[in-house]
Amino acid sequence: MSRANREIPHYYLSTSIDMATALDWMHEHNHHCPVGERLLPAALLLKAAARAAREVPELNGHWLDGRFAAGEEVRLGVAVSLRGGGLVAPVLRHADALELPQLMAELKDLVARARNGRLRGSEVADPTLTVTNLGDQGVEAVLGVIYPPQVALVGFGRVVERPWAVDGLLGVRPVVTASLSADHRATDGAVGARYLATVDRLLQRPEEL
Repeated sequence: MSRANREIPHYYLSTSIDMATALDWMHEHNHHCPVGERLLPAALLLKAAARAAREVPELNGHWLDGRFAAGEEVRLGVAVSLRGGGLVAPVLRHADALELPQLMAELKDLVARARNGRLRGSEVADPTLTVTNLGDQGVEAVLGVIYPPQVALVGFGRVVERPWAVDGLLGVRPVVTASLSADHRATDGAVGARYLATVDRLLQRPEEL
């Protein structure tokens, strides 16, 4: 983290995303699944983040030897807080291609083994983009520090009920704040904005994730 703050010129962006469509779809999906196979909102957020990384590859990779090297696949690091303190970011390989139930199962397995100290070395090696989700801690927005040599980190906060206008009518909708911390050597705000807009678009079509 000291190296990241010292060497990486961070820039930060955030946007609010209406989660009503995504959560309605998830609840309908879960209604037809056994309890142990039900999805959590984190699965939708991670899949959207991974798919967006495939569509905006300028944020998926590493800064090496003074230039950006794009990742050959989306290796999504998922920040996990450990019971004894500290963080580890195990990797979901090919996260953009995993079906949502498979992604949910792999996420549960990685988190459980991370907290029990049973991760394999290959499962923490070379993530191309990391996501941190502090919604379960009550945080509404998170602006994270990039893990070198990655060039971006995505943050999601808690889904909260907020006033929201749809087609000119004001109502209350579930909304999540998505943030991006990115390396200005590799990209600029226009690329970052395109990434967050892609995450938003994907979450409005959850049946396609």
